[in-house]
Amino acid sequence: MSTEQNKALVRQMVEEVFNRGNMSMADEFLAPDFVEHEELPPGIPPGREAPKVLFTMLRSAFPDFKATIEHLIAEGDEIVLRMTWTGTHEGEFMGIPPTGKRISINVIDILGMAEGKCVEHWGVMDSMAMMQQLGVVPAPGQAG
Repeated sequence: MSTEQNKALVRQMVEEVFNRGNMSMADEFLAPDFVEHEELPPGIPPGREAPKVLFTMLRSAFPDFKATIEHLIAEGDEIVLRMTWTGTHEGEFMGIPPTGKRISINVIDILGMAEGKCVEHWGVMDSMAMMQQLGVVPAPGQAG
């Protein structure tokens, strides 16, 4: 597939799975032998189940969760996304009771594509900023 086709697939995946919670689309997007390289929270299974469990958890804790693509760059069979994830903490998240606070964090993902499917994922999200915004960790300049 062309880089433009891969970019269109990734945009569709972000909209359907991340923003709408349509987990069946994850199965269409992820290759059966999908490899997850990101270090994920405890309890997230490996492989192609990882994104489905993670986004189900995020959408449960942040019902208004939204991923906004800020940059989408493709070269060959690799795609790089820089996104902003936002949401309001209205459900338990990793043992943290709902705070009602809004989060806005930066996320960078690299996807390996083959034959119209995502075969690999590397990602980094600003977990520290999320914990600071939820009030679990003091923000810079605040006393602990």
